[in-house]
Amino acid sequence: MYGIVWMRVTFSKEFPGLGKRIKDYRVLSNKSLTELAAAAGISVPHWNRIENEKIQELPIATLRGIEKALGVDLKVKFDTETTNEA
Repeated sequence: MYGIVWMRVTFSKEFPGLGKRIKDYRVLSNKSLTELAAAAGISVPHWNRIENEKIQELPIATLRGIEKALGVDLKVKFDTETTNEA
């Protein structure tokens, strides 16, 4: 008997001060927290925990969702990501 096994791999890294930067961009965006959290694909309480740095490790997908919602590049790179810099 054969089956399909689904596996989700996530990478995370600690970035001290990132929560404050996210909050600063949120305030500058003039968008509601509810709107931004929905656009990022996370809950409002989760966004708050990220801003208040209650969550120390942030998955790549979550960070990229926040960047997309805010329309900014937070300049955070993970070891698993490559750059086009020579």
